[in-house]
Amino acid sequence: MKMPLILLVASLSLGAAGPASASDDDCTVPMAQWQPRKAVQTMAETKGWTVRRIKIDDGCYEIKGRDAQGREIEVKVDPATLEIVEFEFDD
Repeated sequence: MKMPLILLVASLSLGAAGPASASDDDCTVPMAQWQPRKAVQTMAETKGWTVRRIKIDDGCYEIKGRDAQGREIEVKVDPATLEIVEFEFDD
């Protein structure tokens, strides 16, 4: 009898946390707080990146281009702070 109770408590504990409504690399900033695309372009250029495209993905700015070493990059940036949320590159 104790085993089913333990399973019930464990399943309730897991269910209470529930799945996250957004992944860790999603941005949830209201549009009124977004910086303009030009600010994203400038930020990327100060890092030595060559920007091919800036688009919006999962509520973040997404930069596609090349880094200072010439690697293909895909970078997600918080639209309000311009902090990097996710950075991927190809070797």
